[in-house]
Amino acid sequence: MGLVRYSRWASRLKTLNSQTKPLLSFSSSSSFSSATTADNENPGRPGPPPIRVALTESFGRGVFATRKIETGELIHTAKPVLSHPSLSTIHKVCYCCLRKLKTTDSSQAQRVSFCSDECQRQAKGFHDMEMRADWSAYDDYCRSRGLKYPLLVKRLACMVMSRAAFANLLDILQPASLSPEMIVEMEEGFGLLRSAFENSNITGEQMSFLTKQWYIGVLARIRINAFRIELVGALYDDLLSSLAASIESEAAVGNAVYMLPSFYNHDCDPNAHIIWIENADARLKALRDVDEGLCNVQ
Repeated sequence: MGLVRYSRWASRLKTLNSQTKPLLSFSSSSSFSSATTADNENPGRPGPPPIRVALTESFGRGVFATRKIETGELIHTAKPVLSHPSLSTIHKVCYCCLRKLKTTDSSQAQRVSFCSDECQRQAKGFHDMEMRADWSAYDDYCRSRGLKYPLLVKRLACMVMSRAAFANLLDILQPASLSPEMIVEMEEGFGLLRSAFENSNITGEQMSFLTKQWYIGVLARIRINAFRIELVGALYDDLLSSLAASIESEAAVGNAVYMLPSFYNHDCDPNAHIIWIENADARLKALRDVDEGLCNVQ
């Protein structure tokens, strides 16, 4: 049986054969990229996750169970390929992994913080480049319109300029359909992003990838593949408790894009759920038994 997550493709998935439902399904606020299995919670080296990515007849790539997955089983975990805190929590969480900070220094409200030396080291792939530019106009553009995804584009652009990522990092992901109004709004954001770099004397070959087409293409992929990160805040072994905790905590700290979860289909009746415990590392658990099998699309 395949694995399915619900939201964006829900209407299309209604055409699936009722006897074989593809992919683990999980709610629309989830995602991930590096994988382990339930063995991940036990000492020793983890084995491969009980899933595989394969082509379906009508819906592109999908994720399928390679064996029966039991209710409540940790299927795998994943690290984001791209993440960014929300503007409302940017001084309350780690600027790298989105972990909530134990203390915040009000005297340095304009500076971002990291939860560890390791996160600060990992952030060098984008933070040093970000610090060279003035982002006030770009952030105001996002804040005034309630936009969150352009922040992820900014981070990816800084990663590419720092040679921490390739410009085509997200090309494999499916893009969202865009209306003319959306494109006009994106073009404004592109102008502000490019101006921020140019005003900080970042030009030439370092910015050669940063075209309007690249910006809109990346944003179109982020729109359909990014997930809101809601931290549970503690290690919940009980699946129902973890679901309730993620709903009650109202702990959205930012957004992230993951590679593997972007291949999962969506469903209004999901058979898996993704939770975040303390940071942007995601954990996928089965909501019910998922049988081994292939996707059968009518």
